[in-house]
Amino acid sequence: MKAMIDKDGCIGCGICAATCPEVFIMGDDGKAEVINEDIPDDALNSAKEAEEACPVSVIGISQFD
Repeated sequence: MKAMIDKDGCIGCGICAATCPEVFIMGDDGKAEVINEDIPDDALNSAKEAEEACPVSVIGISQFD
């Protein structure tokens, strides 16, 4: 599974980084960044929680074959 963020729409709330720090951090610009595009298996549930919790729906979790 892979993670992505539409930084243009990010409001910098920090929910993703707090929910799944293995995949997301808050950048110097105050917006979220993906630090681990390939989501580790043990972080998949928390990454999906971050996607669902994002108030502006800019996080995408998808599977690429």
